Amino acid sequence: MQIREIYDLLDELSPFSLQSEWDNSGLLIGELENHVEYIFLSLDIDSDFIDKVEKNSLIITHHPLIFKGLKKIDYSIYPSNIIKKMIEKNISLISMHTNFDFTHLNRYVTENILGYEVNLVDNFICYFRVDSSLESLCLNIKKKLGIKHLRISPVHKYIKNCAIVTGSGGDLIKQIDADCFLSGDFKYHQALEARENGLSIVDIGHYESEKFFGECLMQYLKNLPLKVIMSNSKNPFEYI
Repeated sequence: MQIREIYDLLDELSPFSLQSEWDNSGLLIGELENHVEYIFLSLDIDSDFIDKVEKNSLIITHHPLIFKGLKKIDYSIYPSNIIKKMIEKNISLISMHTNFDFTHLNRYVTENILGYEVNLVDNFICYFRVDSSLESLCLNIKKKLGIKHLRISPVHKYIKNCAIVTGSGGDLIKQIDADCFLSGDFKYHQALEARENGLSIVDIGHYESEKFFGECLMQYLKNLPLKVIMSNSKNPFEYI
C-alpha cells in the first residue's frame, strides 16, 4: 500500500493542520510514493522497538521522533541512532501528536479508559462530571491506568467537575474551570499555582495517560489491506 493513501486517510481522520505551531506532526521519514508492507503503531520509538520492526514498514507514532531541528547527524546519540536504523531498514515514519490529542486521544482516554462521559470540549481540554470524592476518583484512575501511586495536590475533597489533558498539560492550568485537573508532568510551581487558584490536580503520568494511542488509532485502520501491528515503546521511568 502506498504511504500517500495512508497519509490521506490519517489526514482526513485527524487533520495535520490542527497541530500546534510548535509541533512536528506529519510524514517525518520516507516518501509519500513509497509502498509499505506493514504498519506499526506506537507511542514512541526506542532502539528495542525499532529492532523488532519489519523492513519496508511504516511506523505511526504519537510523539514525533524529530522534534527540534537537527544540526548534525551523530549516529551515537538519540535520535540520529534511531534514524540511521530506520533508513537502513527502509522504515518510514508518520507522527500524529497534538492534532490527534485535539480530535481523539483526550476524549478516548476519558470515555473508553476511565469510563466518564465527556460533556464539554474546550480546545484540548475535555470536561466531565465526577460527583464523587477525590479519593474515589483517584482509586478509579489507579485501577484503569494501572498506576500504583498517584502524585496529587488536593484542594477539594469532593469533586463535581473534572478536566483532563493527556500527556503534559500543566501550562493550561489558568484555563481550567473545574474542581480537579488530570494531566501528567506537573511541575512544582504549577502545583502551587493550582492550589492558590482552588484547583485540585492529579498527575496521571505522561506515558500512562497516552499509552492508549495505538489502541485508539487501531479502530480506524483495522480494515486496511495490510497488516497493522499495535506495539509500544517502553516507559523510560520505573518506580521503586
